[in-house]
Amino acid sequence: MKHTLFKQILLAMALFGALTAGAQKKPNIILIMADDLGWGDTGYNGNKVIKTPHLDQMAKEGVQFNRFYSACAVCSPTRASVLTGRNPYRMGVFTANAGILRPEEIALPELLKEEGYATAHFGKWHLGTLTHTEKDANRGETGNMREYNPPVLHGYDFAFVTESKVPTWDPMKKPVSGATREGWNYLKEGDEYTAYGTYYWDIDGNKITDNLDGDDSRVIMDRVLPFVEKAANNGTPFFTVVWFHSPHLPVVAGPKYRDMYPDQSDLMKNYAGCITALDEQIGRLRSFLKQKGVSENTMIWFCSDNGPEDGTPGNTGGFKERKRSLHEGGVRVPGILVWPDKIREHFETDIPCVTSDYLPTIMEALDINKNKVPYILDGTSLLPLLEGEMKERPAPIGFCFGNQVSWSDNQYKLYARNGAYELYDIKNDPFEEKDLHLKESSVFNDFRNRIHKFVVSCKHSFEGKEYGKVSFNKLKQDWKSPTDN
Repeated sequence: MKHTLFKQILLAMALFGALTAGAQKKPNIILIMADDLGWGDTGYNGNKVIKTPHLDQMAKEGVQFNRFYSACAVCSPTRASVLTGRNPYRMGVFTANAGILRPEEIALPELLKEEGYATAHFGKWHLGTLTHTEKDANRGETGNMREYNPPVLHGYDFAFVTESKVPTWDPMKKPVSGATREGWNYLKEGDEYTAYGTYYWDIDGNKITDNLDGDDSRVIMDRVLPFVEKAANNGTPFFTVVWFHSPHLPVVAGPKYRDMYPDQSDLMKNYAGCITALDEQIGRLRSFLKQKGVSENTMIWFCSDNGPEDGTPGNTGGFKERKRSLHEGGVRVPGILVWPDKIREHFETDIPCVTSDYLPTIMEALDINKNKVPYILDGTSLLPLLEGEMKERPAPIGFCFGNQVSWSDNQYKLYARNGAYELYDIKNDPFEEKDLHLKESSVFNDFRNRIHKFVVSCKHSFEGKEYGKVSFNKLKQDWKSPTDN
């Protein structure tokens, strides 16, 4: 009897241990995004000037996505796609500083919080305002409850965020003289400055005032590491979004980073310097994960929110046009994934992937029931790609921005501006030099019909077909059709 009881206790202990180990096996998830970083701004993509050793090392160890796309050609819409797996037009995030991440949308932090994850957001937010009691950044102002939409409403436990851009060095400060749209030299002791006007806020809506001097990427990472450490010490899986501001204008680099580029112009010293500073913080994060013993079971995704800004040294890698364009230079961005437990050997892929793929990939990796998101998903799970089972993308990617649309699959890309269509064999003509819409009429007609159906579907979502009209009525936005002439 005692012997049987002892065996039952041992069995129960073993079962509990197995369940605990299984719970701890949930991968930690870190989504890192640079701001306005061009496809050709990293060493691993061929840049001979800008130093990005830690990103280069990530590319050597994990998956290097050669056709990775931001879901839009500007900031806020791409960020909405990351958290929802949906095209941003579905929720009215048509451009930067327009619309919000609607509360009805089911976002990654909400899904993962239900799975036992600690959730946090660091850096740029840009999916609504963070205060309605004072002037802040682009849209925050007294009484603006319509666009008030902080991270706490979307499943986050912790936040250290700004509504929008800040200088990439001394992020809260702007020189009294010498300030330009592009940037300025770092502030030295005795220089006069004023408040930049965009502030850091915590999860409870309090303004942060300490440890805000120097490199902005370091300021952000100083908040990331304690969150990671607490979760790791508690054996809790964590979901962490790190949206750096670099190299969005105004670009400012401190002396250490400027001195790395002695032969460059002042603008390039600042531009390249702030990217290298960002890269350094990614290296710092990866070292910390190893120190805490959680690096193997952590997936780290890296990309940019769109192509490089006009008037900067940002490099598209030769792809056509830049930020604000749905040609390749505006939406083809650096893309990397490291996940040592899953990806044992480096590989590159030319399969087109997009920021909307994050959510369905993570859901499948965690075996989260698809019915948890009953709305249309525009992304596709990349787990079969990581497991060597995906040979091509199963469904095209639709893009909308302003008066532009595009529809891109494994080989062809349909592009239109003001209703004038062009068709490219993007696989063999990645620089979009030869318009084939007259020659490949069957592909052209098929793609044009499909992009129009896609836009109509986005309009239905925007108007509340999937989850009602509360946000639609509150925000009072007009539909911005990207297919109008």
